[in-house]
Amino acid sequence: MDIRKLAPSSSFSLFVPERESILSKRSYIALAALTLCVLIGVPIFSLLVPDTSMFYMSAYALTLIGKIMCFAIAALALDLVWGYCGILSLGHGLFFAIGGYIMGMYLMRQIGTDGVYKSELPDFMVFLDWKDLPWFWKGSEHFWWMLMMLVLVPGVISWIFGYFAFRSRIKGVYFSIITQALTYAAMLLFFRNETGFGGNNGFTDFKRILGYSISASSTRVTLFIITFLVLLGSLILCRALITSKMGRVITAVRDAESRLMFCGYNPLGFKLFVWVVSAILCAIAGALFVPQVGIINPGEMSPTNSIEMAIWVAVGGRGTLLGPIIGAFAVSGAKSFFTANFAEYWLFFLGLMFVLVTLFLPNGLLGIYHQFFHKKGGSE
Repeated sequence: MDIRKLAPSSSFSLFVPERESILSKRSYIALAALTLCVLIGVPIFSLLVPDTSMFYMSAYALTLIGKIMCFAIAALALDLVWGYCGILSLGHGLFFAIGGYIMGMYLMRQIGTDGVYKSELPDFMVFLDWKDLPWFWKGSEHFWWMLMMLVLVPGVISWIFGYFAFRSRIKGVYFSIITQALTYAAMLLFFRNETGFGGNNGFTDFKRILGYSISASSTRVTLFIITFLVLLGSLILCRALITSKMGRVITAVRDAESRLMFCGYNPLGFKLFVWVVSAILCAIAGALFVPQVGIINPGEMSPTNSIEMAIWVAVGGRGTLLGPIIGAFAVSGAKSFFTANFAEYWLFFLGLMFVLVTLFLPNGLLGIYHQFFHKKGGSE
């Protein structure tokens, strides 16, 4: 039977939902304006304005904001797997640190013979009486090697771990505990001197990056701008992924995985894809973090750091992309204030913040804005 005979041709149509736009026109304008302000304003206020002016942007301010932007990228990466795929990872500090160590290896090789011992080997290797570079340090003097490893190493590690975890259908609190245990084990491994990663001191005393002095004001401004652009690009990338057809399936994994399997989808591939993308983004954040703060050590793999990432996402608003960025700035800003004035009370405040947000702000800080905006729009 011809289905066209059942209804007039003019009234018969197959409805296919249109893809949601990545960003609204207003959002594109706002991001373009913000980008223009950063690209023009930061160099002017950091390099041209006298340091006696109230508008001068000091090296401390550049480092602090640049560091928080790196945290925002990591929070965005965690929101991708937790907010949209329903996978709470307490091990993203591992990927952040892996990216930092990969960048640190490159920066250590850039020191050359300007180190304390005037050797081609990094100072910590000379101190430990190493004669040659370990095999995994080969090629680390090249910037392209660093970029390649920045994708491959966290990508392969996250794929191997994710494949076995997701294939075994480990989820919920069990998955969170395993990721935290993995991070803690890696931290203990990196604390050992014989692993070739500087032991508990890690990497520091960096001199150059791509031939430019890492302490020069112009280099710091460049790193700040690059970090901002990577944060912006990561936001757009995650937004594009979530609004795609794959994004709908990923969200379905979070909301009704069993029903999704009944419809014929295998969640394993979708979980793995999001997990690997998230790990790589987190590693990129760690790589941008190291040259700005000047050090990387196993402390970055501390389980506390991974828990802080989850708090950034929860405070800002899980499953919103923009919320975790706001949360990273809010929590990290509060941390800078408390550690400078009330250092012994910071962890108590952090725990209190997480409890209060969980009880009274389940949608985070961004949820307050949406609630106020919708109420205002409804009253009008």
